Amino acid sequence: MTQDIISARWLGNMAFEGDIDGHKVTIDALPQAGGQNLGARPKPLMLLALAGCTAMDVVAISRKMRIEIDNLNIIVSGDLTDEYPKRYHSMHVIYEIAGKDLPLEKLEKIVKMSEDKYCGVSAVYKNTVRITSEIRLINK
Repeated sequence: MTQDIISARWLGNMAFEGDIDGHKVTIDALPQAGGQNLGARPKPLMLLALAGCTAMDVVAISRKMRIEIDNLNIIVSGDLTDEYPKRYHSMHVIYEIAGKDLPLEKLEKIVKMSEDKYCGVSAVYKNTVRITSEIRLINK
């Protein structure tokens, strides 16, 4: 079994410096919440984790299927509850995929494979969050 360990060192006020495998990430709150806006908020980082996880899957599986993608942009929106603890109750993933003569059916299969089998972030989130997605092809 593999284990990931991170640290979050307090920088003062509401700011923290995260260390993920030697990569530094600053998180902070907005000024109205006592921060100085020195970095990202923790909850939006959850959206980035989902985007990164599924994006890597799509690139890797596309390569295996010999589908040439020129560009991939993942947009994830998350809707928060009104009550505390405020949490995401739904997320929507948009896959903007650019290339020449891209096979939509194969790309749909790749996205489904990521969502249902390979993306560990998605697997965790699905337990408490409704996740939807769409593919937007950008043909060149």
